[in-house]
Amino acid sequence: MAHKSEKNQWLLAAKYLLCGALIGVGAILPGVSGGVLAVVFDVYRPMMEILTHPRRALPRYWRMFALIGAGAAAGFLGFARGLAAVYEYSDTVAVWLFIGLIAGTVPALMKEAGKEGRCCASYISMALCAAAMFSGLFYVRHVAHTVVEPNFWWYNFCGALIGMGVVIPGMTSSPVMMALGLYQPLLEGLSHMDVAVISACLPGMLVTIALLARLVTWMFQKHYPVAFHGIVGIVLASTLVIIPVSYGNFGEIVLSALCCGGGFALALLLARLGGPETQGA
Repeated sequence: MAHKSEKNQWLLAAKYLLCGALIGVGAILPGVSGGVLAVVFDVYRPMMEILTHPRRALPRYWRMFALIGAGAAAGFLGFARGLAAVYEYSDTVAVWLFIGLIAGTVPALMKEAGKEGRCCASYISMALCAAAMFSGLFYVRHVAHTVVEPNFWWYNFCGALIGMGVVIPGMTSSPVMMALGLYQPLLEGLSHMDVAVISACLPGMLVTIALLARLVTWMFQKHYPVAFHGIVGIVLASTLVIIPVSYGNFGEIVLSALCCGGGFALALLLARLGGPETQGA
């Protein structure tokens, strides 16, 4: 019995490290929200509880979030280097991997959204949020062509966008940065561990997370069905708008399909490993 319990603890530790890594990757991968991945991996609520009520939440969740934090840092910084290389090969394949990952978690998202019931306002919220997210991302990706010169303050702005993506599920920061010409310089800075770029991003990210945490938590406490169905709409729209429409060759199509299927299977596996409520203090 003790051996089985120890094995479960190792599985949970592996899950939280992997979830953290994927959340970190989601914060930097175009079209993917780290907050959405936190929701679908069932770690968003305890994360927000730590940010808003640290004295009460840390004794219960500190082990879990030590692992998630380590995984997120490794995923964020490590994948920046990998993503720079993948972009040279095929950004299409990378995006399809995460489309599969998100698609595999949509049923769990819908179940979570209906945990406190559904009403007409819930579906209206889902439709409005989907329309707003889709139109906003479409504008940023296909209409706006403003390009700025990267500097300390613009990297602070990038950090703020990343922080919003962590706290607000569905908020995707990368398309905005790409539209302004900031994404590639940021990616290169992170991949080379440029201290100037990292130190410029951190203040904006941390301040944004601190300022938004209580507001977002209040929305879930007071208007849970409406807020969560809005998140589902955001997830669906942000996933739809990043679907690749052009491919270099047939091999890229096959590899994209395999990565999509692999992401879908990985999401199902992570969902079956259990949520944070199984983690002891």
